[in-house]
Amino acid sequence: VWYDVGAELKSSGSPVRVGKMDGTAYSGELKGDLAYNYKGPRTKDDIVEFANRVAGPAVRALPSKQMFDHMMKRHDVLFVYFGGESPLKEKYIDMAAELIVYTYFFSASEDVLPESVTLPELPSVVVFKDGAYFTYDEYVDGGLSSWVNKERFQSYLQIDGFTLYELGETGTVYILYSTNLLTSTTLIQRVAKEYREHFNRDFQFGHMDGNDYINSLIMGEVSVPSIIILNTSNEQYFLPSEPVETLEQLVHFINSVLDGSAQAQGGDGMFQRVKRVAFDAKSTIMSVFRSSPVLGCFLFGLPLGVISLMCYGICTAESDDGQEDMELMKRDDEEEEDDEEDEPRQAPGELEGPEEDGENEEEEEQEKNPDDKKAD
Repeated sequence: VWYDVGAELKSSGSPVRVGKMDGTAYSGELKGDLAYNYKGPRTKDDIVEFANRVAGPAVRALPSKQMFDHMMKRHDVLFVYFGGESPLKEKYIDMAAELIVYTYFFSASEDVLPESVTLPELPSVVVFKDGAYFTYDEYVDGGLSSWVNKERFQSYLQIDGFTLYELGETGTVYILYSTNLLTSTTLIQRVAKEYREHFNRDFQFGHMDGNDYINSLIMGEVSVPSIIILNTSNEQYFLPSEPVETLEQLVHFINSVLDGSAQAQGGDGMFQRVKRVAFDAKSTIMSVFRSSPVLGCFLFGLPLGVISLMCYGICTAESDDGQEDMELMKRDDEEEEDDEEDEPRQAPGELEGPEEDGENEEEEEQEKNPDDKKAD
């Protein structure tokens, strides 16, 4: 992909050059006042679009109605500053230099606007999207950067893993989306359009194809179709207590999340983190076995076999040591018993000694001569 990007940029005359380096060994080379980190999809078209965007000025001019109409057709979301020099324009330029990694920013005079567009005052910052336009109000919308960061998404969009990551970076955003492209998405599209003033600051609306990603996100199983609200700041999610079939039911469900009456599930607590580690490990093992059962048996069977042999060897060694200890104890007991048996046998021999001496004296007396006896 990077070779294709380099060839595309070179052939188009872009000032951007593509190269490669070991960032871990030469991290000191990556310095400068202007450094833009790309966080988009790793496709040729997306990378080329990013390179062309950051290579130009932070704010591009729209000198004519024709150019304005061309940009309106090219971009789904278009930010334009209208007016002359002002403190608002300075803020706009500073904000554009920061957020140009995400989208384009333009400036124009009031003359390029269609007749259907009426601005409340000048200067103004306006976003064009979803077939309508919305003007920035500092007193209502807060900081300009936070407002742009929120409005750079369409009111209703298709959500994938990358989009979900981008939405999470904007701050605390409740994302309401379904895993069905029919009835549920139609209801959500209506809420996104008809209730924009009520929910736009807190909610992003969209849909997702299938339920595999949301199942991994909530570490559970949701049926299709399903409507779910996800809090990007703490990974909590909300499911309706009953099926949502009407617009009124969907609006009531959204309001219950905002007022805190809906029951939150999930979160980023310690228990959920441990559950996440176990879930990821289980998912990894299952994916390996599904893709290649033989490789899975080798990767997980071999370590288990080695561990089993080690445990068996340890247990066997302990049992052998115990058996030797028992044999030594038996030998000691037998030796003690032999010693006790020898002691009583010696005692009677010592007592018989004097009797034997008496018998010897009698024999000596019998051996004496009769004359000696008489003399005695």
